[in-house]
Amino acid sequence: SSIFYVAFILGRFAGRPGAYAKLFHRWRLEECHPSGCLIDLCMQMGIIMVLKQMWNNFMELGYPLLQNWWSRRKVKRASHDEASKYYLPQWEQDWNLQPMNNHGLVDEYLEMVLQFGFTTIFVAAFPLAPLLALLNNIIEIRLDAYKFVTQWRRPLPARAKDIGNWYGILEGIGVMAVITNAFVIAITSDYIPRFVYTYKYGPCTDQGYTDEKCLTGYVSGSLAYFNKSEFGTHDTGYCRYRDYRAPPWDPNRYEVTLQFWHVLAARLAFIIVFEHFVFGFKAFIAYLIPDMPKDLCDRMRREKYLVQEMMYEAELEHLQKERKRSGSRYHEWP
Repeated sequence: SSIFYVAFILGRFAGRPGAYAKLFHRWRLEECHPSGCLIDLCMQMGIIMVLKQMWNNFMELGYPLLQNWWSRRKVKRASHDEASKYYLPQWEQDWNLQPMNNHGLVDEYLEMVLQFGFTTIFVAAFPLAPLLALLNNIIEIRLDAYKFVTQWRRPLPARAKDIGNWYGILEGIGVMAVITNAFVIAITSDYIPRFVYTYKYGPCTDQGYTDEKCLTGYVSGSLAYFNKSEFGTHDTGYCRYRDYRAPPWDPNRYEVTLQFWHVLAARLAFIIVFEHFVFGFKAFIAYLIPDMPKDLCDRMRREKYLVQEMMYEAELEHLQKERKRSGSRYHEWP
C-alpha cells in the first residue's frame, strides 16, 4: 500500500502556496521530492527488492535453524548422556527436525506471487527489479533445498494437476501490472509533460524534430509563480513551485492554465493507447505460443486412444466369456 501511496497519492492533493490543503485544518499534507515522486517510488522499490528480500531469506532459513538447535538442546538435556546423540538412528534424528507447516507450500507460492507482483507492477519505476528478482531466486533455490533436506521433516507428497488458484492470481497481477505501469509512466513520471512541452510549448514547436534543445526552458515552464507578500510578511518578490497555474499578475491568478489541460489530456490518451497496445500484444503472443506443445498434445491423444482400445478389448473379452459360460451361440469377432 505504501508504494501505491507514493506513486499516485503523495503530493497530488497538497494544494499550492497560500492555499495548502491541511488535515483537520492543522497539518499540511506531505509532498514529493522537488525532483518528482518517481525518485521516491524508485527508492521504495529498491528497499523492497533488496533489503526486504534479504531479510525474508534470512528469516526463512534462520528460524528453522534456531528451532532445531533448541530441539536438540532439549533432547540432550533430557537424555543426560552426551554420547547418546551419536547413536540415534537416522529416522529418529529426522523426527527431531521441524515439521512442515500446516499450509504446505502456500507460503512458498505466496512469496513468489508477491515477488512477481512487486517486479511487474512497478517495473517502470524500478527497471532493476527483474534482475534483482532473478538473483534472489537463484539464491533462494539453494536455501530452500538446504531447508527441505536438512531442517524440515520429509513432507508427504501429494499429486496436483496444476498450481490451482495461483494461476488466476498471477493472471490478475499481470493485468494489474499493465494498468499500473501505464499510470506510473503517464502520471508519476515527467514523460508526458516533457512530450507536451516539446511538441506544443518548446522552441521546436511545429518543426517536426526533437533533440535536447527542444526541452530548453522546460523547468521554467513547469514552475508557477507566487507572490511572497501574500504570506503576510514583509518579503517581496516571487517564488516558484511545481504546477501549471497563472501568475499573480494575470487576471485569472492562480487558476490552472491551458497547458495543464493539455498535459492531462495527453496523459489520459497515453493510458488508453498503452493499455490497448500491451493487451493486444499479449493476446497475440498467447495465440502464437500454445499452452501445450503440439507433440505433447499428440502423445496425450495417442494415450487416450490406447486406453480406449484396451477398455474395448477388455469388455469384448468379458462379453465372450459370459456367452461361453451361458452356452449361447455367438459369432467370433474378426
